[in-house]
Amino acid sequence: MFFNSSRRSGLTTLGLALAGLGLSAGAALADTAAPVPNKGDTAWMLTSSALVLMMSIPGLALFYGGLVRTKNMLSVLTQVFAIVAMVGVVWVIYGYSEAFTHGDIANAFFGGGSRLFLKGMDANSTAATFSNGVVIPEYAYMVFQMTFAMITPALIVGAFAERIKFSAMMLFMLLWVTFIYFPIAHIVWYWAGPDAIGDAAKALAAATTDAAKQAAQAKLDAVNADAGLGFQWGALDFAGGTVVHINAGIAGLVGALIIGKRIGYGKENFSPHSLTMTMIGASLLWVGWFGFNAGSNLESNGTTALAFVNTMVATAAAALSWLFTEWLFKGKPSLLGMVSGAVAGLVAVTPASGYAGPMGSVVLGLVVSPICWFFVSVVKNKFKYDDALDVFGVHCIGGITGAIATGILVAPALGGVGITDYTNFAHNNAGTYDMLGQVWIQAKNVALTIAWSGIGSAILYKVVDLVIGLRPSPDEEREGLDIADHGERAYNY
Repeated sequence: MFFNSSRRSGLTTLGLALAGLGLSAGAALADTAAPVPNKGDTAWMLTSSALVLMMSIPGLALFYGGLVRTKNMLSVLTQVFAIVAMVGVVWVIYGYSEAFTHGDIANAFFGGGSRLFLKGMDANSTAATFSNGVVIPEYAYMVFQMTFAMITPALIVGAFAERIKFSAMMLFMLLWVTFIYFPIAHIVWYWAGPDAIGDAAKALAAATTDAAKQAAQAKLDAVNADAGLGFQWGALDFAGGTVVHINAGIAGLVGALIIGKRIGYGKENFSPHSLTMTMIGASLLWVGWFGFNAGSNLESNGTTALAFVNTMVATAAAALSWLFTEWLFKGKPSLLGMVSGAVAGLVAVTPASGYAGPMGSVVLGLVVSPICWFFVSVVKNKFKYDDALDVFGVHCIGGITGAIATGILVAPALGGVGITDYTNFAHNNAGTYDMLGQVWIQAKNVALTIAWSGIGSAILYKVVDLVIGLRPSPDEEREGLDIADHGERAYNY
């Protein structure tokens, strides 16, 4: 339509020139325009969010429910479902803002109030990923992180299963996510993003006067300080070894010790009432965990595939490792042992999933199961604590193993991806890796999580006990929490 047939030959040169000017202007605008989310990344993040939700309900609920006695099956299902629902509401009111925004007072530990009630967020809002110039819709990031906040407190209930009042559990979980989970998520995962760091580094490199260099350096320092304490240290936790598993595992152990043993523990039969349910739940956890780990890359690319593969092979190796460990020491391989090993492998590879290579993940899976088996079968029996469903022995110990091992398995010489430095433009953001230094950083982050969650959880348990009491009456506990708390049974036959 632009060209008339009688003038076409005469305007060819002009048309090409205008096209060239248009392309140049378009390129200039592209350099300054805000990045647009990729539809594939968005679809993957929403899919991953649904997969992580499936880990909680029905996965974790069935896994835990099958391990308790028949009279408490429904209570465990109800506890997990109620936690998921409650945290989902709390998350959009203040949890997301507390965990993943800038904190005006102490941003190394707590977020601010810029996203309270999700204010200022709409369908056009974006969140940074781990690549310069790549974003996803903030709604997608917010709901993905919501599912992590949902499952983490639900993990805790396995430690004190069959002996806590429903009202006490709900109050404790509300306090726990507020004062323990949201701050730990901020400490380990909050940062300003790759573009903020990259832009500040470019400004410093372009500065030509001393005054400009000082101003640019101050800006870069401020951007680097706009992060949680663990992130500032350089701690690596791809998908939640500290934030989810150590955090919940140590809280579970503290709860088991403070609440005390179940009536009849060590004297009565506490065998799982349905290993069929437990196997179904474990299988759903494994499938959902691909969203948990591979989704944590926040994009759909090669690193996502790496995290997916690592999740697959570490879990398979850990399931076999537990199976053969138990076979060796107890004389028979068990289904419960194999699915416990699978969960231990999933836990251990979580912090390493986007950093290790596949062979490193296989080794991690083979190693973690004997360690967790030792704590579940030997240490627990030695010290006689009633961690009902082995939350500490599998999640905390498996999380510690994986978190420390991440500092080793990230080594390029061992097939890992190495360290990222968003200020090193000349060498594709490659950072300097020091194994001993990184392992020390990992250990510090583990210690911080254990201290924050362990001490904080102990205080919260005591507060709840003083306010409404933690345990049901002995008669209610003997009758079972299905009837005592909920007035219904899991089974009526």
